[in-house]
Amino acid sequence: MDQKYVERRDSGFYLVGSRVPLDAIVREYWNSEIPEAIRAHYPSLSLEQVYGAITFYLGNQVEVDASIEARERVEDAFGESHAAGFRLVRDLPNPSA
Repeated sequence: MDQKYVERRDSGFYLVGSRVPLDAIVREYWNSEIPEAIRAHYPSLSLEQVYGAITFYLGNQVEVDASIEARERVEDAFGESHAAGFRLVRDLPNPSA
């Protein structure tokens, strides 16, 4: 039986039938977590889904890595823009002082 474990949604990859992004599984895989440990971190997933996600990653590594890098750039830019806003708020005069 040919099972589809990963699908593209919005700008990233997700495990089918879940809200778990593939990059979450891939990061744990990069950190040498075994599939059983990864599955324990995501109880909504089956062990078969975790293995399927890893297999998908290994077969599509260039595309998935590019997607992860793009997401990280967006997250970094978001963090930087909000950090700048926090600095501005922090530097406002305190009216109660």
